[in-house]
Amino acid sequence: MRTAPRRRALRPLVAGAAVTLLLAACATGAPEGGSDTASAPAAGDGAFPVTLENTFGETTIEQQPEAVASVAWGNHDVPLALGIVPVGMAAQTFGDDDADGIHPWTYAALEELDATGDALPDLFDETAGIDFEAVANTAPDVVLAAYSGLSEDDWTTLSEIAPTVSFPEIAWGTNWRDMALTNGRALGLEDEAQAKVDEVEAAIAEAVESRPDIAGKSVAYTWFDPTDLSTFAVYTSVDARVQLLSDLGMTVPESIASLEDDGQFYLDISAEQADTIADADIVISYGDENLLATLQADPLLSKIPAVANGSVVILPDNTPLASATSGPTVLSIPWALDDYLDLFQAAAQNVK
Repeated sequence: MRTAPRRRALRPLVAGAAVTLLLAACATGAPEGGSDTASAPAAGDGAFPVTLENTFGETTIEQQPEAVASVAWGNHDVPLALGIVPVGMAAQTFGDDDADGIHPWTYAALEELDATGDALPDLFDETAGIDFEAVANTAPDVVLAAYSGLSEDDWTTLSEIAPTVSFPEIAWGTNWRDMALTNGRALGLEDEAQAKVDEVEAAIAEAVESRPDIAGKSVAYTWFDPTDLSTFAVYTSVDARVQLLSDLGMTVPESIASLEDDGQFYLDISAEQADTIADADIVISYGDENLLATLQADPLLSKIPAVANGSVVILPDNTPLASATSGPTVLSIPWALDDYLDLFQAAAQNVK
């Protein structure tokens, strides 16, 4: 399977093949070297027990969690947005500009909660899959993974550590709203999570209003390998980054929508069939300042109208902006919103 289009931080490794590890005995009390979790906001009367359904079964949480762990991409942003410091969370690598395993919007939330320095949560190294032993060592009351690509084995093993909230339907197909609301419900804070969602939606509406040129534009979200342009990938509406474009008032080209298959978050397209996305007003791709010229010099890809017109958004690869919008959360969207929309506004002005 082609792995390049999965450049969503740890996503390629987690979504591809989960590594089965031996489950260490759960530690009791606060984890050694870990941080104490912040006091969780009080849940409403009757909030617990709560049962959440997911692809693999049901997760029942008997009482409001105090020690909250998260795995995979971005789930930790939900408790942080709700005033809870996780005891442990996945270290982030894609777009980590200072190699500390924490994205800038997440670090800002940790600072607001006085959870930096020695008080930082434990960081789970997921470069080889879920580190079950590290998760167990934080002695969590719940594991949040509403946005993830957990396998059933992953979910079963994590559930032996603590009740584990997996994705509701499709691996890596949980949008930022449902990530917030699902994880928020597990914490007994669904109303508070909804309030955060409302805040982000209001910020989106205001930002989009000041950039009218992007309204209704069809966008092909792609990934090109400059060293091999014989094929390229397009992301489908299953994917959270594409769903975010819809939130911003843009659309999926009919050509891509007609090819989508349930559960498939990207498709490979041969360069000989580059005209498949001829109906895209804008093309977005990860890359650097050389990518557009490279595409325009290619005899096949240069025939894509958006490429020929220069109505292309180059999302700087492996940067905080790329990661903030590839796996959007209630914290990353406000952080990235203006810079992201400016790229589309500029590209929209070249649409013919």
